[in-house]
Amino acid sequence: MDFLLGNPFSSPVGQRIEKATDGSLQSEDWALNMEICDIINETEEGPRDAVRAVKKRIVGNKNFHEVMLALTVLETCVKNCGHRFHVLVASQDFVESVLVRTILPKNNPPTIVHDKVLNLIQSWADAFRSSPDLTGVVAVYEDLRRKGLEFPMTDLDMLSPIHTPQRPCPSQEHHQDRTRWALTPVSEGTPASTLPLCPPRPYSRATRP
Repeated sequence: MDFLLGNPFSSPVGQRIEKATDGSLQSEDWALNMEICDIINETEEGPRDAVRAVKKRIVGNKNFHEVMLALTVLETCVKNCGHRFHVLVASQDFVESVLVRTILPKNNPPTIVHDKVLNLIQSWADAFRSSPDLTGVVAVYEDLRRKGLEFPMTDLDMLSPIHTPQRPCPSQEHHQDRTRWALTPVSEGTPASTLPLCPPRPYSRATRP
């Protein structure tokens, strides 16, 4: 019933998501993407407002450049935001009504969008498999596989792990460090000397059979 709540782009985080996914952008605005993550983490209504704005930008949008920007914002938020946001985007309803709907044949998505969506579903399913309240995406992933959908070949060991942020160290340039992390996602095996001073804490990932 999102239509009862007004324009999804009118909230503080919605305004920034609208700007970060504007089709006139030539590339991602990483500073703005990280600001979006900060609002999600630091405000009570941030997670739900962000989900509404991302959904508004993706669903039914034939400007696939905007869709790709929105998928990047979504991916960045999952990697930098906490459990309150994860519960919303890992739900079966969101994955089916936003992500899967986008790649239905009738929408004729380009390959880059199709593969991006499948990569997100696959990586979230792997990361959240052991969290009971985040397994909606796992159910969708397994259902799509049973139906014969082929996911892009991906070495899951090389994927950036899902992270949740810690509070910033008072004496450090927190925003600068997090922006650098967003541009160069942390992967398992990265030398500790190259990580931000306040690195996000990785979830443990279940090994997919």
